[in-house]
Amino acid sequence: MVPLLARVRQSYEQVTLPLGRICAYLGLTADMLTYLSLALSALAGYLIAQDRLWWGVMAILLVGLADMLDGATARATGTASQYGMVLDHVTDRYAEFFILGGVMLSGAVNPAWVLFALFGMVMASYVRARAESTGKIASCNVGFAGRQEKLALLICGLLAQPVLSHLRVLEWAVIAVGVASHLTAVQRLRYARQVLVCDGS
Repeated sequence: MVPLLARVRQSYEQVTLPLGRICAYLGLTADMLTYLSLALSALAGYLIAQDRLWWGVMAILLVGLADMLDGATARATGTASQYGMVLDHVTDRYAEFFILGGVMLSGAVNPAWVLFALFGMVMASYVRARAESTGKIASCNVGFAGRQEKLALLICGLLAQPVLSHLRVLEWAVIAVGVASHLTAVQRLRYARQVLVCDGS
């Protein structure tokens, strides 16, 4: 089971390629955009911690835009590299910490649930990285939800929280992110076992 947004990745890469060419024309490199994405995620975390949730959502959307442009720029300029992929994945994890850290500091969600979600997101990413590092699995991007789907859940919670705070919708969104993340980690582990053990026997 491939995450929903990952299924349209090829079309998405073709559509965003012209934007990458524009960034290259402006003198922007993929790494510059990756670091911009990281800085914006720190800003998003700060805004959320200050209970400026809608502004935080705007910052998260800008994080997604910068993240999309860095890949498009790398493809447009032929500068995609293994290190660039590593840098992108590392900054993605930092972005998740910044954003969920802001959620925890806002006081709108029980810290235990934030840790539950963070741990799940890290483990889903870790299982994928370890599986792909064996060299026998080209992509372990399988499972219930990828990073984009989980951020979408979080954004929905952040948007609804100011008007439905009595329902603790942000906390429920964080719980949903945690559950989706842990399920994805298990699904990726099972997929890795199927490829590495069952198919190899």
